[in-house]
Parts: sequence; C-alpha cells; structure tokens
Amino acid sequence: MKVTFYEDRNFQGRSYDCMSDCADFSSYMSRCHSCRVHSGCWMMYDQPNYMGNQYFFRRGEYADYMSMFGMSNCIRSCRMIPMHRGSYRMRIYERENFMGQMYEMADDCDSIMDRYRMPHCQSCHVMDGHWLMYEQPHYRGRMWYFRPGEYRSFSNMGGMRFMSMRRIMDSWY
Repeated sequence: MKVTFYEDRNFQGRSYDCMSDCADFSSYMSRCHSCRVHSGCWMMYDQPNYMGNQYFFRRGEYADYMSMFGMSNCIRSCRMIPMHRGSYRMRIYERENFMGQMYEMADDCDSIMDRYRMPHCQSCHVMDGHWLMYEQPHYRGRMWYFRPGEYRSFSNMGGMRFMSMRRIMDSWY
C-alpha cells in the first residue's frame, strides 16, 4: 500500500511517499494539498496523531482534495486500512457502555432509524471487518473509521451520534 503526498495542488512541490501509518507529516513537509493513492485504502486526518476530522481515500488521484471534500485544514496524519477478506459483523447499541437497544449488523445500513427505529448509535462492538460510520443517514456528514474492537462511548469523539454505516470492502482496494 502506498500514497504520495504533495505540498501543492495538482501534484506540485515537494513530495513524500508513505507506505504505512504516519502520525505527523511536519517532519517531511510543511503542508499537503494533493495526493495520489497508488494502492490501498487510507484514513486521512486534519490533525497530527490521528486526531481531528477524518476523510476516507481509496486508490485514485486527488489533485485538490481540500476543495473536493470541503476541508479547511490540510492532511496532517494518515492511517492505512488493512484489507479484510471474510465476514463483517458489528453490534451497535443505542446508548454508551453497550446499553439500550442492540442490533447485530453484517451489511451496510444507510439509516439506522429507518431500518431499526433506532434514533442513533452511541457504542459498538466491531467483531469482524473494517467499517465507516457517518453522523447522518445515507452516508453523509462527518465519518469515523472503526476496526475490530470495543467502543464503549462515542462522547470522546466530539459527541458524535452515528446514523449510517458501511463496510470497507476489498473491492475498494
């Protein structure tokens, strides 16, 4: 997996090739305004140490990603998303600490309100696969990347309440 970052729009200026997670670009370049994802899927963050807003990038060219995604800050860190082959399973919970209504999912859901009559999701347990969760129905608004693990509370994520989610499929690589 590889992504090349460029200081300026349209793949101009100094560049930096990245083949794994990078917590802070500042030692490689002062800014980043375009990138080429040669292979793999990546989460990009507008703050160092995988903090701030998250953006999903897959193979392709992003000559001016800030305009494309409506970003106000440029990318400061990135995380490679490992390819997953196999089943996808996640339990979502209405409240923190795995409380309230619980539903087990194995496929994409464009609206938990429409499918489950659940107004929002505030904790989850990802058993299999890698997922993107969105703050609004129909995969809109801010997104967050979830890998296998237990997520007891979303309050440390800026109070996000997720309303749709989709699997990161191997066909995206």
